[in-house]
Amino acid sequence: MVDDIFNGCAYDMHNQYIGEYNIDLAIMNNIDTIRKKKLEELQNRYMKGGSKMENNMPNTPLQVTDADIDMHVKKYPTMVIDCWAPWCGPCRMVGPVIEELAKDMQGKIVFGKLNVDENQRTSMKYNIMSIPTLLVFKDGAMVDRIIGALPKDMLKNKLNNY
Repeated sequence: MVDDIFNGCAYDMHNQYIGEYNIDLAIMNNIDTIRKKKLEELQNRYMKGGSKMENNMPNTPLQVTDADIDMHVKKYPTMVIDCWAPWCGPCRMVGPVIEELAKDMQGKIVFGKLNVDENQRTSMKYNIMSIPTLLVFKDGAMVDRIIGALPKDMLKNKLNNY
């Protein structure tokens, strides 16, 4: 009789365990279904986004430092970094042009500004010998360097290649 009671309890406990397992499995299936639907929604939103996706890209130059330059150039498909200094006359002439281009080219190119006096590690890494210097990054890699102050139209034409 003790064996029957023991077996009965074990059997009940076994059925209860199986029941909890089935509930957990059903919950996991529901979570997977929800996850798949969400992924499809995000993919559809991204694919239909087109020019709307530019709203996620800044329309003013970002302040870039030694600490975050790598993060910025990897985050955006195309980025132009204006290497400048406050005492540099030509740099101050290029500043407003960069501001305008950031608005004009929003969604295509993100612009950043790097003060070379405050961020010497980056200046040395990219061998910046003259300012203003614009560093052009595509998919995280530097692809071009523009040295000197150029008029807005010339600079825009040159950057349209990226």
